[in-house]
Amino acid sequence: MLKTLKGLFTKKNKDLRKRLYFTIAVLTLYIIGTGIPVPVEELNAQMSVYGFLELLDVMGGGALKRFSIFGLGVIPYITASIVIQLLQMDIIPYFSDLAKQGHTGKQKLNQITRYLGIAFALFQGFAMSFLLVSKDPLNPVALTVLQRLEISFIMTAGTAFLLWLGDQVTQKGFGNGTSLIIMAGIISSLPYELKTAFTTLVDFSGGTNAIISGSAKFLLFVLVCVLVVIGVVFVEGAARRISIQYANKSTANLGKQTYMPIKINSAGVIPVIFASSLLAVPVTIAQFVSNTGFKNFVNNYISYTTPVGLVLYILFIVFFDYFYTFIQMKPDEMAKNLKDNGGYVPGIRPGKDTEKYFSSMLIKLTTAGSVFLAIIAAFPILVNMLTDLPSSVSIGGTGLLIVVGVSIETYKQMESSLLAREYTSVTTSTRGGRGRRRARR
Repeated sequence: MLKTLKGLFTKKNKDLRKRLYFTIAVLTLYIIGTGIPVPVEELNAQMSVYGFLELLDVMGGGALKRFSIFGLGVIPYITASIVIQLLQMDIIPYFSDLAKQGHTGKQKLNQITRYLGIAFALFQGFAMSFLLVSKDPLNPVALTVLQRLEISFIMTAGTAFLLWLGDQVTQKGFGNGTSLIIMAGIISSLPYELKTAFTTLVDFSGGTNAIISGSAKFLLFVLVCVLVVIGVVFVEGAARRISIQYANKSTANLGKQTYMPIKINSAGVIPVIFASSLLAVPVTIAQFVSNTGFKNFVNNYISYTTPVGLVLYILFIVFFDYFYTFIQMKPDEMAKNLKDNGGYVPGIRPGKDTEKYFSSMLIKLTTAGSVFLAIIAAFPILVNMLTDLPSSVSIGGTGLLIVVGVSIETYKQMESSLLAREYTSVTTSTRGGRGRRRARR
């Protein structure tokens, strides 16, 4: 890692440094924006967040609770992407056809996803206006319909701006812009999360024994977080290497073995984000309806602080892990591409048998990966149930999973860009040397 960072700061990699600086500048702009409240006639209010909204608030760097212009973050876009990907599964032929049209179809799907994300942002922004509570108890919040619409449009504009910033980072910086924005929000929440955990666990008014006991609990909490980071790094780098042979391989290369690596956790942090976004929808709808029974149902069975909500959360993570993995990997295309290139898995016949083999392998690996994701995501929730820590302290599991996963992917992109630059430089210098030798002759 140090070698990669050192390579970025050499003279010949000035353009790569600009990409790095651009990424940092955009994320800094996002962090600053999370502290800018929605300007609605100098309204002195903040969001009342609970349930899954607390997890989404952590992903947004506390912007939701502060009633920021970036309060919705990129969650509406993620929700829209879930819907569009589900529609591609032969539910609506139009979306299925677009998915098969290659790059052109992908561009149209991205455009439709953004329009749908803006629509979701308008709906969620209007719903969020019902969560406003006054910072001054003597002046309760009372909004008109026009004010609620104004709030919705402002927060939707904030989401649209974040999506544009994410695109700019993806094109001109390093990593996936949308994922980096979520990661930046979590990192900005880290000091507050640690402070909350420390003040909750360490009771300075309880005497020396209470302070020592609380300090030990806090150190244990930090140690577990470190172990989570180590576990995430290990699983993110773990892969099953499938042996591949090629029929047209030359005799000189027969001694070299070729492998196709398939990661244990091919879906990354996407299933956790998808599950969190999907379960936040009923909480949002509950703000519109006046039905007390529906609100109680959401609080008692959808909230992840309840056993039923926790089980539902885990089931969604497992489902989206399988769904996203097979959408991205596509065993039929893997088998077809391998056959077209003259390759085959030793002992497996090309075609349908290879496709079944890849599907079976993906099922086994995804099972292990989904169990890991479920444990990591459920960890902070179980800690909150068993300890006095507030439910807002969720950085121990899901937050660290997202931060580590996105950091690893971004670092790999930086490393590959640097290696490609060095390879190009070596190739150019080699060709130049050959040209000079020919000129001398």
